[in-house]
Amino acid sequence: MEKTYFLILIFSFLNMSAQEEVNQLHIFFNELHKEGKFNGNVLIAEKGEIIFKESYGLANEETKQKLNEETVFELASLSKQFTAMGIVQLEKEGRLSYNDTISKYIPELKIYKGVTIHNLLTHTGGLPDYMGLAEDYWDKTKIATNDDIISLLEKIKPKMEFEPNKKWDYSNTGYLLLGTIIERVSGKSFEEYLKEKIFSPIGMNNTTIYRRRFLPKKMQNYALGYIFSDSLQRKILPDELGNDFYVVYLDGIVGDGMVNSNIHDLLLWDRALYNNSFIDNNDRKLIFSSYKTDENEETDYGYGWFLADNDIYGKIAYHTGSWAGYLTFIDRHLDNDKTIIILQNNSNKETKIPIKNVRRILYDLPVEKPIILEDDLLLKYKGIYITDKGKEKEIVFEDNKLWIPMNPQVKLELVPVSKTKFIVSGFSPEVSYTFILDKNSEVIGYRVQQPEQGVDQITKRKITQ
Repeated sequence: MEKTYFLILIFSFLNMSAQEEVNQLHIFFNELHKEGKFNGNVLIAEKGEIIFKESYGLANEETKQKLNEETVFELASLSKQFTAMGIVQLEKEGRLSYNDTISKYIPELKIYKGVTIHNLLTHTGGLPDYMGLAEDYWDKTKIATNDDIISLLEKIKPKMEFEPNKKWDYSNTGYLLLGTIIERVSGKSFEEYLKEKIFSPIGMNNTTIYRRRFLPKKMQNYALGYIFSDSLQRKILPDELGNDFYVVYLDGIVGDGMVNSNIHDLLLWDRALYNNSFIDNNDRKLIFSSYKTDENEETDYGYGWFLADNDIYGKIAYHTGSWAGYLTFIDRHLDNDKTIIILQNNSNKETKIPIKNVRRILYDLPVEKPIILEDDLLLKYKGIYITDKGKEKEIVFEDNKLWIPMNPQVKLELVPVSKTKFIVSGFSPEVSYTFILDKNSEVIGYRVQQPEQGVDQITKRKITQ
């Protein structure tokens, strides 16, 4: 009787602990939504069992259609893990080798010597960024496809950023080329191949390739992606910025994005990655291993997945996505079998990818809240800074916050964690900016760090006369 009572107490404690996690998650996401910092769907599972799933906000601002757990979102760069899996499958079938150079399948790019499929998978190829190339040279009255970008690379011949495998640098170009390699090797379209080899076998019936501007089709229960217009002071579809906005004229590209799915299908995908009937242990080792550069530096990137080891959380495989108003995230805790899936369809100054605090809640750690600094202090940090290569970087002050402008439409918020240290909102692995002061407390530069990717750089403040 005493043993039975003791076991009941243990199970009661475990149930209370699990329920407390769920209660904290409800409070956390409700607060974010009320503050305008979250609009989307969340699913969290432990050992494949859903412990939390909720929808917050609207799928369509015009019709006021609400999000629900079946709503489909554009995944942005979460798509890369499916592209990588397509390559893994073709290699298993003996139809290509990871050591093959890209010119074997894309002879138009024979000028880029020594770049292998493995380099593309791990972002170590050194290829130039296709988005910048398209911005400068593409006819924006047309929507570009993979073949268009390949033709542009062949014609313009931009130099490589570095020799293959010398460095790690996140490359959308690499995954565009992987999408093309899948098509040329399989003889199928990217959409047909993924549906036949991945989506259908797993039962991902709500997952597809969707390029709504390039190939419009009717989609049921679909979340439109919104950005915020400063001039109009309202949410808008990116299309309202015109055909020369990059998310419009690059809508025909596959491989680095354009997979669309929902939270339930992504959980099926998560479970399939544990399942030996879909991939085996050798595949898992390939996909979820960090590869080193020739300089013996860890990339912390496998085949389509970022990787991290944490003393509390164990080994994590994850990926973020950001495109055309969508912010997406998948987090797989491989040692503890926890899964976090976050799909958002609003991208503005306030929206967050709140993964840091979601992780803390799941491991019974207190939620961290940013500190508030006076405007006078924040204003000290705004200005122009110069990298060691002479490139100018700007820190701006707007809406009582510090921001890093990425382009005319996108700014990243710097969230204070101390009087001099800030983190870039929504980034994982975490990127920090620490401002450097002289003995007179004047700002002379900042240090940007992302330890997981080996980033540790000091940028000096521009001296004005």
